[in-house]
Amino acid sequence: MTVKSLGRWPWRRLLVRGPSMAPTLRDRDVVLLRLRALARPGDVVLVRWAQRPGQLSVKRALRREGEGWHVEGDNHFGSTDSRELGPAVVLGIIRWRLWPKPGRVR
Repeated sequence: MTVKSLGRWPWRRLLVRGPSMAPTLRDRDVVLLRLRALARPGDVVLVRWAQRPGQLSVKRALRREGEGWHVEGDNHFGSTDSRELGPAVVLGIIRWRLWPKPGRVR
C-alpha cells in the first residue's frame, strides 16, 4: 500500500484496532489522521513496515532511524513494533480523537 493509494485529501478518520496504544488510544477509538505530515519524536503516527506491506499500525514515533522511524506502542506488553520489525515508514500523524472522548492525542 502506498500513501498515494490513500487518496489526495490529507485528513482521514481512522478506526483504531487492538490494545497496542493503551492507555493513549483504545480498541475502537475513532481518530483524525493527517496524511503526509512530518513526524516529530513523541507523535502518535500511522505506519507500515517493509516486512508487512499490507498492514497499517498506530504507534508512537520515538526517533529517526535511517530512512524510517523507530516506533513503539504505548502498551509495551501488547505491541508488535520496531523492537521486532525494525524502522517503519510514517504515513501520517494522529492529532485528535473523535470518539468516544473527543480531544487532542498526546
